[in-house]
Amino acid sequence: MDAKTEELRSAHDVLAEFYVERMAGAMDRMPVDRAMLGLFCDLTLAAGVGREVGDIGSGTGHLAPVLAARGVSPRGFDLSPGMVKVARRDYPDFPFEEADLRALPLADASLAGVVCWYSLIFLAPADRPVAFGELARVVKPGGYLATGFKDGDGRLRRGGRSAGLGVEYDGYWLSAAEMEAHLTDAGFAIVFRGSRPPDADESTPQGYLIARRM
Repeated sequence: MDAKTEELRSAHDVLAEFYVERMAGAMDRMPVDRAMLGLFCDLTLAAGVGREVGDIGSGTGHLAPVLAARGVSPRGFDLSPGMVKVARRDYPDFPFEEADLRALPLADASLAGVVCWYSLIFLAPADRPVAFGELARVVKPGGYLATGFKDGDGRLRRGGRSAGLGVEYDGYWLSAAEMEAHLTDAGFAIVFRGSRPPDADESTPQGYLIARRM
């Protein structure tokens, strides 16, 4: 494991309980996010390619019940053992396992869809083609991908400081155009694009994309 991956992994081990508290009830306060995830679930089910979807970068696992309530069967994957531990503890009805987005422990075309909710913002430039290619590899033709992200200028940013726990890690806020380009290059077709203005505690607009695996 390279140094930057280890830094990201270790930081999120430390941040796991912090995010448990931060994300408690968060989706109840995020109607746009709920709507986007609901649209993803509806499209996935309508495609008729199955119900099992991967929550890639699942963190605390808080999306699992949201997705399940819309009729799909989520499986969580996260780089951080600490995040996987709290997800298994707090959402024992759902499977979670450690995984690196650049080498997912899944067979080709094994999922009806994938959700990458603010989890692609950690990809360094050199890792993006491999990671987006992995997402395309594991989704069945006709299946869907949904992602939420911070719509930015692509510059490297250091995250984690605001938690006050002594950790930092790299992040990148890519523009919607760059996110779309990575998806189409990997074999997806964009079917929905959206955004919302930043909330009071946010410094950039939030972007949303849903794409179909060709």
